[in-house]
Amino acid sequence: MRLLSTMMKRFVKTGHMTILDVDDKSYEFGPGGEPSVTVKLHDKKLYKDLFLNPELRAGEAYMDGTLTVEKGTIRDFLTLFAINANNLRSHPLQKSIRKFYKKVRRFHQNNSKPAAKSNVEHHYDLSNDFYKLFLDEDMQYTCALYERPDLTLEEAQLAKKQHIVAKLNIQPGQKILDIGCGWGGLAIYIAQNFDVHVTGVTLSTEQHKLAIERVVKAGLTDKVDILLKDYRDLTEPFDRIVSVGMFEQVGAHAFPEFFGKVSDLLTDDGVMLLHSIGRRGGPGSTARWIRKYIFPGGYSPALSETIAVVEQTGMWITDIEILRLHYAETLLAWETRFQSNRDKIATMMDERFCRMWEFYLIVSELSFRYGKNMNFQMQLAKSRHALPVIRDYMVKGEAKLRRKNKK
Repeated sequence: MRLLSTMMKRFVKTGHMTILDVDDKSYEFGPGGEPSVTVKLHDKKLYKDLFLNPELRAGEAYMDGTLTVEKGTIRDFLTLFAINANNLRSHPLQKSIRKFYKKVRRFHQNNSKPAAKSNVEHHYDLSNDFYKLFLDEDMQYTCALYERPDLTLEEAQLAKKQHIVAKLNIQPGQKILDIGCGWGGLAIYIAQNFDVHVTGVTLSTEQHKLAIERVVKAGLTDKVDILLKDYRDLTEPFDRIVSVGMFEQVGAHAFPEFFGKVSDLLTDDGVMLLHSIGRRGGPGSTARWIRKYIFPGGYSPALSETIAVVEQTGMWITDIEILRLHYAETLLAWETRFQSNRDKIATMMDERFCRMWEFYLIVSELSFRYGKNMNFQMQLAKSRHALPVIRDYMVKGEAKLRRKNKK
């Protein structure tokens, strides 16, 4: 415990943590106050593992039950970790490890066509019934828009769709592409509100199956196509392209391929709206536990590295918006629903899976609440004349959709 204790003294500068070793010997860290938590280590291997790789091994130990929370909750533990994270990352060893992972991140972000499908299946093909237990009724698995703090998850997700669609400035008769369409909610929403044809593409077999069922149920088979296809295999032109929550699976080294394909698919007066998780500050690497267990191949980019590639395509960046805390509230809503259905999920999966997912949902929420994560929406166009020169059209379009959706 000597090395781990040395690191923990440097780490916990806010709040209080008690660690019980395998012999129940107590070690105290931090000045006191909240958050306060007591954890027990049930395996001596953790003394070294947590010192060398705390962000990965803490999550694994919680999943496996070799790290248990004896006083407080897992949320208390992760909150203490989040608000003290910079202290940990400034440790010389951790700085060296993070520097190394940043250098080799390309190998962790392999999203070639075969790898992309495998990575998507790892997360999104778990079970449609599982996702129904914590998502909103429309199964939007991306950041909602909390225009007011009292909105329900369903209301906030509808607000998100209205906000995004207004930025597309859709016109009658246009062809729309949704890259990474999920369970088809946004594609269906666009088709229900505009006289257009929408094509959605996904690599998830489970999402594809349910999305088609939803399109049929909505009576939109003549207006919506959902394809089990890689966006890179598309060839026909589109007037509008939207991508929500898919860009995080591209990988920084493949940004030129992504934006190059977008440019090729857009008509000369076409417009794209990209919605993605991003990071404040410069380029980085994906947390090891998230990369290993939740999103293999995933990476949330910095704006600087994204904009640099867009500039190379010759497309115009016509608008950028940063959403700072909306995903924190979305993840909190998901975790609340997850916990209310925990018994069902444990029966469907198992207890280790439940611990993994509650760890994922909480640590992700806190990364937006205390860490570097945010969301950005970037609007792109091939022509400077593709959109009105005053952005009032977004506000008016959003207001129009609100009135229409209330009827």
